[in-house]
Amino acid sequence: MYYILSENIALRSWQFVPQAYYFKNDPFAQGLTSEEFELLLLCDGEHDIQPSELTESLENRRLIRKCECGEKMTEWSRHKSYPHRYFPKMNLMITGKCNFNCLHCFNAADNAPLMTEWKFDELIDLLDQARDCGIHSLTITGGEPMLHPRFMDIVCEIYKRDMFIDELNTNGYFITQEILDEFKAIGCCPHIKISFDGIGCHDWMRDRKGAEERTLAAIGLCTQNGFRVMSQTQVHRRNLDSLMPTARKLNDIGVSTLRFIRTTEAPRWEKNSPKSCLGIEEYYKEILDFMRVYKDSGMQMKVIAWQLMNVYPDDKTYSLIPVMFGDDEYKPTAPICRDVRGMIGVTSGGDVVPCLQMSGYFEEHGIHMGNLHSTPLAELLSDGFYQQTACANVHKRRKNNSKCNACRYFKYCGGGCPALGLLFAPEEWDIFGSDVTKCLFFENGWYHKSEEAMKGWTNLSSINI
Repeated sequence: MYYILSENIALRSWQFVPQAYYFKNDPFAQGLTSEEFELLLLCDGEHDIQPSELTESLENRRLIRKCECGEKMTEWSRHKSYPHRYFPKMNLMITGKCNFNCLHCFNAADNAPLMTEWKFDELIDLLDQARDCGIHSLTITGGEPMLHPRFMDIVCEIYKRDMFIDELNTNGYFITQEILDEFKAIGCCPHIKISFDGIGCHDWMRDRKGAEERTLAAIGLCTQNGFRVMSQTQVHRRNLDSLMPTARKLNDIGVSTLRFIRTTEAPRWEKNSPKSCLGIEEYYKEILDFMRVYKDSGMQMKVIAWQLMNVYPDDKTYSLIPVMFGDDEYKPTAPICRDVRGMIGVTSGGDVVPCLQMSGYFEEHGIHMGNLHSTPLAELLSDGFYQQTACANVHKRRKNNSKCNACRYFKYCGGGCPALGLLFAPEEWDIFGSDVTKCLFFENGWYHKSEEAMKGWTNLSSINI
């Protein structure tokens, strides 16, 4: 009997992840047993394989199918091995340019020094490098990525390489029916993340008259065409009263996820809207007040509240973001940031960064981990400053942070977000610094306050404290 890998399956190996496969359009590789992997290597249409319980199991999981002798698999499906560690995703800023002049953003239209942009031929070379490093999925961002003059050509080139766009971050201004039709024609169905900062507040914060009307129209167009949309909404003193009306509006036009992001104390924001930032505990309080109402509202959007909780109305459950490990689940080898460990950030100037949201911090402090205009991606993923930072684990953090080492809550939070450790203690570069938001959460009783606010719903992050 002859078998071949299913067209949607690709065998892959990395350092420390020697036996895995990608399912097309799933960003993360899945592990295999040695027995499964060895058999899959033989499923090439050329080896005569005796049917067994294992072949039946692999067929049932749609990893293989029966075929005629000599049938050829696609080049994408063939086993490929990479000498570096596993990095399945890339967060790619294709341009730093933007058509909006947002009051809080370092990529605002008037911030000319940051308006770098990838040339098309250089970007094609980067996509080749990403494919040849085993990267499978991309988040496309900016600036405003759809402002790039070759935006749709870039999208097409990604799919020509059997990679896919998992997420598209945009302000929605350039979304049209024609663009969405082009997406559908090439099988591009990203999670579209559109910035929207509140009913009655959006035009002011984006410094663009008519932005609110146009953004809501773009969101509606996306949902009508079957695309999943996340609204990314800044939270600050100026828009607190708009949060619930905004949620109702977004829910009614089909948004699947509402993400609240606390507006941070960036110099640009402090200049444009002084004293508008919420303190960390003020933010916790305002979000919990919102959740008390939201959970009984009948709205169905998932809600992600920055650094606090995820809320799932479908089954009336929630998880608490500061709880990285449950009771007796602490793993010293876990990465200090799971997102960073799985996704390399690339700026519009070619710098690699562990967290693209912190690229402004790195630029301001002169921190450079390598640039793709001068160093190949494979080299940056194999060794050096970037790789050591991205792969740092919670054991190293505990070892290098006396406060975390002495804290009884460390076994739950793992030290929290390293980017926030930098943001609130910026005197010097230290990825092992303490994330004060997690300290406040545990030390000042916000775990129990969160449980009280969500009473009647199931806490998926339940711990004994």
